[in-house]
Amino acid sequence: MKTRLLTGLLAIGVVLAPVGFTTGATAEPATAPNLVAEVTARLQDNAEVSAQATTPRVGVTRQEGKWAFGTAVLATAGGTDVMPEGWLFIAERAADGWRVALEGESAFGELSQRSPLVGDGERALLAAQDGSVDALAGGDWRTGMALPYAVGQTWGMWGGPHGWGGAAPPWSSLDLSGGDQVVRAARAGTAYTMCKGWVRVIHDRGYSTDYYHLWDNVNVNGAAVGQGAYLGYTGTDVTCGGSANGRHVHFALRQNSAYVGIGDHNVGKWVPQNGGAAYQGSALHGSTRVAAGGSLYNYGALGFTQGIIDTNGGGVVNKRTGPGTGYAVAGTVADGATVSVSCSRNGTSHSGRWGTTSLWNRLTDGTWVTDAFMWTGISGAVNGTC
Repeated sequence: MKTRLLTGLLAIGVVLAPVGFTTGATAEPATAPNLVAEVTARLQDNAEVSAQATTPRVGVTRQEGKWAFGTAVLATAGGTDVMPEGWLFIAERAADGWRVALEGESAFGELSQRSPLVGDGERALLAAQDGSVDALAGGDWRTGMALPYAVGQTWGMWGGPHGWGGAAPPWSSLDLSGGDQVVRAARAGTAYTMCKGWVRVIHDRGYSTDYYHLWDNVNVNGAAVGQGAYLGYTGTDVTCGGSANGRHVHFALRQNSAYVGIGDHNVGKWVPQNGGAAYQGSALHGSTRVAAGGSLYNYGALGFTQGIIDTNGGGVVNKRTGPGTGYAVAGTVADGATVSVSCSRNGTSHSGRWGTTSLWNRLTDGTWVTDAFMWTGISGAVNGTC
């Protein structure tokens, strides 16, 4: 990451905790400023945002003995196109000062494993945010996530895939609003309030999600949340910076502590697709394509051994008694239907939207469907071989 000199960073001499947080045990008067200075220095090392109009906000949300935990945010001016950056941090005090680690660093995973401030429910999730794997899907586009609102509601996708800060890649984000305007966790995990209007949820498999511009957001410090848990309302809050044109949630996908392109992943049984420019694009559910500005029904999360039928044009797909067109037809399944896969094996070869394959999937009802007409998120067997 780029290193930039951020003016005024070391001028902060107090520990700032976000609204609704308690800092736990109070550090000695000389310790708190030193801790904030060390965390601020790490912000300086990791900053991608231009130094202009940035303000460090260090929130020590837990502290006991030689350990501290909290949020580290580089806020920007509200009403500008520059979005804030933020990390969780863990710090351990040694004889020569504080050792500070931010999300995405190997030391963050190591300190998460040892720190008594990290709860049992969050330890494994935080330890995975250690920078040990590439922040890309790696050919596996499954997330196990719903859209960030109630299952069964339909909201507008007012902004298709775009960056956390606008046009710049990766295009990690969608702008969504509608329904009851209640923003909910896309998947279970542990939630952290980065600042007013901004909540981050750390999930399994190295993923996390950000929710920005919220009104009446929860104030949480590692709280366990289930899929669908209340996080706040769509809004226009820019307390930490950036801009919002009309109330919405700026929903962003992260993997291993970095924003990643949301395109080709699956959320709410929709697969976002990049357009020719930021905020354009579309989302696919089977063969149904909705362009930016259209409405997305939240079907809920796609299971890791499930698929969505995609006939690449609508209609139905034949189910067979075995893995190939030489086997008898045993019914049909409609485009857009969710199916559960028990195992897979090779058979006759076919071509669909996602490519050509000889893989066939045995459904839990005993019938077979070619993988060419199914979105599973991976190119191989989704639940082992038969």
